[in-house]
Amino acid sequence: MLRALIATAACAGTAGTAFAGGIDRAGQRVDILYKDGNYAEASVAYTTPDVTGVDVPSPLPSRYRYDNVADDFTSYGFGIKFDVNDRLTIALTGAEDFGSDIVYSGNPATSMLGSTSAIADTYSTTLMARYKLTDNFSLHGGVRRDVADGTITLGGLAYGRVNGYKVRLSEDDGYGYLIGGAYEIPDIAFRLGVTYNSKIRHDFKTTETLSGASLGKSDRTSVDTPQSVNIDFQTGIAPDTLLFANIRWAEWSEFKIEPEKFNSVTGTGLVTLEDSTTYTIGIARRFNERFAASASFLYEPEQSDDLVSPLAPTNGFTALAVGASYRVENIEFSGGVRYTWIGDARPETGTPDTARASFTGNDAVSIGFKIGYYF
Repeated sequence: MLRALIATAACAGTAGTAFAGGIDRAGQRVDILYKDGNYAEASVAYTTPDVTGVDVPSPLPSRYRYDNVADDFTSYGFGIKFDVNDRLTIALTGAEDFGSDIVYSGNPATSMLGSTSAIADTYSTTLMARYKLTDNFSLHGGVRRDVADGTITLGGLAYGRVNGYKVRLSEDDGYGYLIGGAYEIPDIAFRLGVTYNSKIRHDFKTTETLSGASLGKSDRTSVDTPQSVNIDFQTGIAPDTLLFANIRWAEWSEFKIEPEKFNSVTGTGLVTLEDSTTYTIGIARRFNERFAASASFLYEPEQSDDLVSPLAPTNGFTALAVGASYRVENIEFSGGVRYTWIGDARPETGTPDTARASFTGNDAVSIGFKIGYYF
């Protein structure tokens, strides 16, 4: 009976992890491995952020205001899962693991960060399997393929001699793996699972320009997406009621973008991020055979230093999410809405780090929808 709530526990998360770690979007979940029977799903999530800020006090005659720095974005996902036998399960999933849609308005000659932008997408396809050693213990693992590309532009007086720099990272695919295990008590829907996701290296063909003039092509720019660990917990706490939680750690401090020409001029890279840990806790409740709902609270602590990369102008978040599912025979419809309070941050450049803008009071709204089919 409580097993039917496992899908609902994730409904509130259908809207995604939009701002975890700055550019973490899907959370690299393995929930589909625990679905009952053969199953397929398709999902879509839409996020509309309100990220605004102003130039910090400077010699400029006015403090330029940056509106809508983070563009709206849509994420698509899919999954299909088969039970080979009563012990072995395989699944194929796809999701946009990481992404960035940052664009600063303003004239680069009269504002600190005007025309700075970071547009990047990483779509992951994962083939994974789960093997039940006993009714209580199971192992899972798989192979992940990421396809990524991106374009970064540095604009504004804050960038000095590299104001007008642009780098294009051509599409590249990279491979990594995941491995983990779980302990379950099926009668009470208890599960404690741990999953490790390896880093994935991309070697991008690179084109660099400065104010439109070519700086030449590089053979490659190597970029590692972060390794991460997910800890998932759930348990029945009353008839038709499930408590669930998740902790996700990602090693963003090892995420470096250092194009050859840019690095030779500045001696540094384009992006500096800090490791992130995101916490989720929630409750799911089944009201009848068809309808269930969930509510959850998400939290990512702000870093001790609010100086951040202009290409990821956020610093932690707090969020509330609600979700619901409705099943008609073999088809399950689910959806979720999430409201996120984004932590205050000060984008910086230079050595030593110098704040160039201040971002306060920002938020985001995410809406997600998923349709699943049991066969």
